[in-house]
Amino acid sequence: MTPELQTARLLLKPLAIEDAEQIQKIFPRWEIVRYLNAVVPWPYPPDGAENFLRKTALPEMASGVSWIWSIRPKTIPEQLIGVISLTTKPAGNRGFWIEPAWQGKGLITEACDVVTDYWFEGLRQPLLSVPKAVANEASRRISLKQGMRIVSREEKDYVAGRLPSETWEITAEEWRRRKQDGRASSAGSRS
Repeated sequence: MTPELQTARLLLKPLAIEDAEQIQKIFPRWEIVRYLNAVVPWPYPPDGAENFLRKTALPEMASGVSWIWSIRPKTIPEQLIGVISLTTKPAGNRGFWIEPAWQGKGLITEACDVVTDYWFEGLRQPLLSVPKAVANEASRRISLKQGMRIVSREEKDYVAGRLPSETWEITAEEWRRRKQDGRASSAGSRS
């Protein structure tokens, strides 16, 4: 079961079918999708969010393969501004997107900190692996802030096409050491 998580400024609520309408309005933007895995259909179909929820997200959440949250500001909890996920599937364990108007405010860093902490402390996973396009500088900065390291480089298919890609990793032991040293903040809690 996916728990609700919180940070200083955010509510992370388990994704629900009721989120389809807001996702459909926000998500189909090039600046959001270009560095996402090429499995994302582009152009995004009018029923893309509902199909994603019904056929992928909700079944994976129910089977315990993935944990997926809507990202909402505490000041406007009814407003979905992004999505963040964890999965045990081998292609990579964490992914996220956020509406461009909310980018550059440190919100995804907060969300990543609390879900990474949940990955290691709640789910007791030994390693977090995150692939990303080299061109995705904002995502790379988050991995650097979290103390992750590049373990491989290759080309992968993204919505924007085949791009140079890196896989970043951090172990549970490294994450805990950073938290103890005060370099990583578990800016959140489970509800």
